[in-house]
Amino acid sequence: MEDRQLNSVKKVYLNSKNKKNMMLITLFIASLVVFFYSLTIGTAKMSLSDFMKILLGKFIDRIDTSTINDYELNSYIIFSVRLPRILLAFLAGFSLGGAGVVMQGIFRNPLASPFTLGVSNGAAFGAAMAIVLGTSIFKFKVQSFPVLIAVNAFIFGCVSLFLVYLIGRIKVGSTTVLLLAGVAVGSLFSAGVSVLKYFSSNEALRDLDTWLMGGFWGANYKNITLLFPLIAICTIILIKISWDLNALLSGEEVALTLGIDVKKIVVISLLIVTLMASGVIAFTGVIGFIGLVAPHISRSFIGTDNRYLIPCSCLLGGILLLISDTIGRTIISPIEIPVGIITSLIGAPFFIYILIKKDSISYE
Repeated sequence: MEDRQLNSVKKVYLNSKNKKNMMLITLFIASLVVFFYSLTIGTAKMSLSDFMKILLGKFIDRIDTSTINDYELNSYIIFSVRLPRILLAFLAGFSLGGAGVVMQGIFRNPLASPFTLGVSNGAAFGAAMAIVLGTSIFKFKVQSFPVLIAVNAFIFGCVSLFLVYLIGRIKVGSTTVLLLAGVAVGSLFSAGVSVLKYFSSNEALRDLDTWLMGGFWGANYKNITLLFPLIAICTIILIKISWDLNALLSGEEVALTLGIDVKKIVVISLLIVTLMASGVIAFTGVIGFIGLVAPHISRSFIGTDNRYLIPCSCLLGGILLLISDTIGRTIISPIEIPVGIITSLIGAPFFIYILIKKDSISYE
């Protein structure tokens, strides 16, 4: 009898595991479809056959590209303009989706994200300081401007999340305290950005305003080379500690009884997700709601097991941001809408929906 029950439980577990693996495979295939579709559309029109010839001709010498009109121009558009932008968009969404799901797990709150907890605002202030003043909080200058922006974004992203975490500890498990802390800290850093804008020169103000709207206009392979290993390492670490994050979902007391160093896991996780979010923000500007929407949708159809939830949210975040950017650059082409505007238009109603739906306020 016991063996039969054990086999039944084992069968249910394996079926659940297979379904989750199939979901991840489906999302991976969907990301490839969206990726290649985004490459084919834009202001410059080209047929699907020409696109495939240009794409394959880059790697296979035997492909005949002589029949393609404006081959050099179209090749430049695909590989030098669209490809780095699409790669950066997917990496950014991938990173924000992962950061959001870990924040929601640590705080046990589905409303937590880099945007709602003020991390984006803190990172924005640090990056704005670099853009306007050309220096860091420690008064050192860096010859590589993107590196300076990234350093400042990370420092102030950490400061913001640390402040929210301290305030949230006053009343553990309170959604209201956590959200109000995020709003307060975010508003504080937003005020700092406004001060920098007020005293900045015309050129710096234009650069800062463009950057704050969020977008991928400055995408290049150098940025991708810097971001890819950072995001890959951070994601691997998060997946490695996913079991410990699962234990935290049941509360700190339960995690402690299982022998987990709660403070160490929380600190490591918060540093990792802040690094992921701040690194992306430094190169793309402020992009909201991806870190909120992607984890919430992922949790609804794959559950709360972080072994599957983290990669699922990462992939879904990449897909959502890539679709948003594609819409932004094509819907009124040749005029581009900043992707931060598109994600806000999608994310704000979704955020209101989560607030209204009472049973989604607790992390279960």
